Order: sequence, then structure tokens, then C-alpha cells
Amino acid sequence: MPHAACIAPAMRRGGIALGRLTGAFALCAALAGCLAGPFALGPNGSAAPAATPRPTPAPGDLGENGLVMPPSPESQAVRAYYTQVAQTLEGQGLLRQDVAPRDAPFGTRQLVDNFIHVALYDEYSNRGGTFVAAQTASRLRRWEVPVRMSVEFGPSVPMAQRRADRAAISAYAGKLARASRHPVQVTPTGGNFNILVLNEDERRAAGPRLQQLVPGIDRASLQAITDLAPTTFCVVFAFSEGAAPNYSRAVAVIRGEHPDPLRLSCIHEELAQGMGLANDYPRARPSIFNDDEEFALLTRHDELLLQILYDPRLRPGMTEAEARPIVEQIAAELMGADS
Repeated sequence: MPHAACIAPAMRRGGIALGRLTGAFALCAALAGCLAGPFALGPNGSAAPAATPRPTPAPGDLGENGLVMPPSPESQAVRAYYTQVAQTLEGQGLLRQDVAPRDAPFGTRQLVDNFIHVALYDEYSNRGGTFVAAQTASRLRRWEVPVRMSVEFGPSVPMAQRRADRAAISAYAGKLARASRHPVQVTPTGGNFNILVLNEDERRAAGPRLQQLVPGIDRASLQAITDLAPTTFCVVFAFSEGAAPNYSRAVAVIRGEHPDPLRLSCIHEELAQGMGLANDYPRARPSIFNDDEEFALLTRHDELLLQILYDPRLRPGMTEAEARPIVEQIAAELMGADS
């Protein structure tokens, strides 16, 4: 049975990852007040159910026949909400797209510290069948087999958006491969890293499809995806067989309602986290792994984290004590090469 070795949700309140910004919940609630129709936030940040649920597509029918189903009123409200979130973030100078910012220098010690916290700690743990935020020490995890990414879209995701997302994911797969020195490519079908771009109704009905993609998927992982709260932009689960430290399958779910900047940010963060950089660390900068939404795209710093993770001197299953001296050596070499 597959084991969810990594859960890496971008859980943001009002567009900020959970815990990324003080007062973010108030921002989320204020934006939610602008929404009309069945999509709204409850007092605990959960989504209120749709007033009039609409028939959903058959399991596995994710719109690859080229037909686009009109979005439901709830999905339209979700899209309006996240459009406001993106505008708010950009108005605050966040979602930056510079990958080597001069105002965020870092040294070897910082690179090592960031790697240890991002790659060797977990942000969430399964407690009694529910994922809860809890920083816990973990072991090094990564893919040992080639990563084959395949993309599926919900039937109400517009065709132009599908084309743009396919192009962005294909280009990003190449970037991940170059940074990690590990085989990563996009394949039309049969991938072991599935990326689902779904609107609200489609994601809620995605349980059967997820069970097809990950036979034996645990209830907590399934529920975390289908019951995704509005405060969560996107999520990735990477699975191992039993207690093995190497990944065999991953599923990323991205909200189709996101405007372009948020959707691209989700693609960059979730796909990189699904490679093995599972945690967020508030002191990591410049990085997409720090829960503050300052940077939307994989930075040069993050590329170095991937290069360290897939260095053959490290092995899946290593603890912090085992990995740290090797990480220090690799980081010193990389920073010397960059200087």
C-alpha cells in the first residue's frame, strides 16, 4: 500500500500560506465578504457547501475530449475571490518573479540551514487520520526512478488556460531536471507524477480518479484533497511504498480558478515540493519554500537546494545527523562555483 511520505500543501490565508503573514486570516475573511453566491468562508475558514450542487462529470473524465463545460456559479465565485487575492498580493509587492534578487543575498551557512529545514523536516503529520501542522524531524526523501509528469484538466477549465498550463509545466519540468540532474519530463499518459488542474466541483468529485491514480490511497490524503479549504491554494502528495524513503508516485492538485500569477506560483511550488523539498521554513530567502509569498517562481537558491537533494553523495533515508556534513561539503562547492 502506498504511504503518503510527503504532504506539501500551499495553505494560504487570503493568499498567504498558513502562518506566512500575521493577520492573514482577516484579509481572507475580508475578501470572502466580497463574494456572492454559494462560495463563502465559514467562521473557521472552511468552505460552505454549494447551495445548488451541479451534476459532476464521470470519474476519470477530466475534459481531455476537448469539450469545455461551463463553470458552475460557485466556481465563478471562487475565481473572483482568488483574482482579488492575487491583486492584493501583487499590490503588497509579493509574487515576485525575479529568480536571483540582489536584495536577498545568501551564503553557504544559510544554504545549508535552509536545506536541512526544507528537506529533512515535515510541515504536516497524520494524526488520527487527519493532517495537522506540526514541524517534525524526518529523513531525506527523493525520487530514485525517472519522474514522468502527466497533466489532466477538469472539463470546465478553458482550453486557452489548458494550453498555457501545459506549456508552463513542460518548461518547468525541464528546469527541475536541469537543477536536480535527475530525469524529469512530461508525458501524455501513464505518468507517476500526476498534476490535476480542477475547478471547485471537479476537485470535490475527484475521489474516484485519485483512487485510480494511487491505488490504496489513504483516507486522510483523499479527504485533504476533496475537502480542500479556500485557504489552501494547492497541494501535493508524494507517496512511497511502505516505509521506503524514495518516492514512487505523486499527485499535485491546483485550483483551476486561480489567475495566471497564482496558478504559476502553485505549479512552481508544488512540483518542486513533490521532488522532495517538502517543508516550508520561514527563514529561507530568496525562496518559494518559506510561506511568505514574496517569490512566486523557483529561485536560484531553490535550484541549489534541488541540486543538493539529488547529489549522489546523499542517500534516501538519511537523518539530519548523517546528511549534514555531506550537505555542508556540497553547499561549499556550489557556493564556490557561484562566486
